[in-house]
Amino acid sequence: MRHPRRLVLAGCLSALILMTILSALLGWAAPNLISRQLTHHVATLLFFGFGLWTLWEGFTGDGEAEDLAGVEAELDAAMKSKTGTDSKGSKVDDDLKKQRRPMLTQFFSPILLKAFSITFFGEWGDKSQIATIGLAADENPFGVVLGGILGQALCTTAAVLGGKSLASQISERMVALSGGVLFLIFGMQSFLSTGS
Repeated sequence: MRHPRRLVLAGCLSALILMTILSALLGWAAPNLISRQLTHHVATLLFFGFGLWTLWEGFTGDGEAEDLAGVEAELDAAMKSKTGTDSKGSKVDDDLKKQRRPMLTQFFSPILLKAFSITFFGEWGDKSQIATIGLAADENPFGVVLGGILGQALCTTAAVLGGKSLASQISERMVALSGGVLFLIFGMQSFLSTGS
C-alpha cells in the first residue's frame, strides 16, 4: 500500500515462483530417495492433516488477524521514523548513499528485494510449500509448477492490487474453511488414487 505496486508485485511473484520451483524439485526428488508408495501415503496424510488443521483455524477463529495488526503497526512505526529525516538532501549525498548500498541494491530496487525476501522467507515451511512438495512427489512436477505459479500469481496480483480493500471484503474465516475443504478434497483424491 505504501510502495509502487509493480515493484512489490515483482518481488513477491519472483519469490513465489522460485519457492514453487524449489518445492517441486524437492517433491520430484523425494520418490528417488524413498519409495514412491511411501511418498504417496505421506502426501495423502499431509493433505488430510492440512485440511483438518485449516478447518480448525476457520471454525475457532485462530487466524492471522493478530499477525496483520502487528505487521501494520511495524510498518507504521517504520514510516514515522523515516519521515523524521531531513528531506533537503543534495545530489552528492544521494550519490554517496548509493555507493554505500550493498551489492544487490545497486542493481535491484530495495523495495523489490524487501518484497522478495519477506515473501520468500515468510513462505518457507508454509502449508502451500509442503503441499507443493507432496503434489510434485505424486503428480507431474511440470504441471504442479505451472498450476502453483498460476495460482500464486492470481492471488498475489489480487492482493497487491486490491490491498486492504480486498481484505475487508473477504472473510478470513471463509478463506480458511474453503482452503480446508480443498485440502480434504485433494487428500480424498490422493487416497482414492492409491489403488491405481
